[in-house]
Amino acid sequence: MVDYRTGMDPPTTDLPTPRRVLAVGAHPDDAEFGAAATMAKWAARGAHITLLVLTDGSKGSWDPNASPAELARTRAEEQRRAAEAMGVADTFNLGYVDGELEYSMALRAEVCGWIRRTRPDILLSHDPWRRYMLHPDHRATGWAVVDGVVAARDHLFFPEQLKDGITHHRPAALLLWAADRPDHREDVEGFVERKVEALLAHSSQATTTMDDAGLTKEATESFRAEIHSRARAAGVATGLAEAEEFKRITP
Repeated sequence: MVDYRTGMDPPTTDLPTPRRVLAVGAHPDDAEFGAAATMAKWAARGAHITLLVLTDGSKGSWDPNASPAELARTRAEEQRRAAEAMGVADTFNLGYVDGELEYSMALRAEVCGWIRRTRPDILLSHDPWRRYMLHPDHRATGWAVVDGVVAARDHLFFPEQLKDGITHHRPAALLLWAADRPDHREDVEGFVERKVEALLAHSSQATTTMDDAGLTKEATESFRAEIHSRARAAGVATGLAEAEEFKRITP
């Protein structure tokens, strides 16, 4: 039973397959690290999934000679391939400059508008409460989503959006990945390889986030084993062979 003082739910596993899902990540590959296997599972069962990326990923390189503009183009194509691997139906990038995303009322309104237009049953994003989360884009995205879902559900917020058939919308659940205190697990046995495939599509990030996966056979196999190991560890608390874990909030 929901504690209406906090909006928090007791520990749970496996929500019913949603009809519509909206995943919001700060950068290309964030949603894949956080929830790719879950999205692949839901897509395979008929869910329509929209992936919204807020920044252009133009700073995601350790190469001093990298061109930010070229990197942004590369990462957009990688995101397209990753979406195909997961079965994501629609992918959009808002084009904010990587590393310069700032939380604002305007960003809250923009995310609110996407929630109202896509009308997800389940909303996925970063946990903004995660202790010691260093990247400012992750924090800004998480706050925009958490605050945006509150606005989206109540018609008196941003009423100028409510036209041409768009109405307020309340998702059934908000799931936050990389959560400080996860209390919900999705059984992803059989879909972790889809997660690996989606992550490997982000080949420009091989050195920065994936320990050179994709560059050598040995590094790729080590990365695959690590992703499966994390999935097994996430499932231990609820007796699942492999899982992805989230903080679940009822908006």
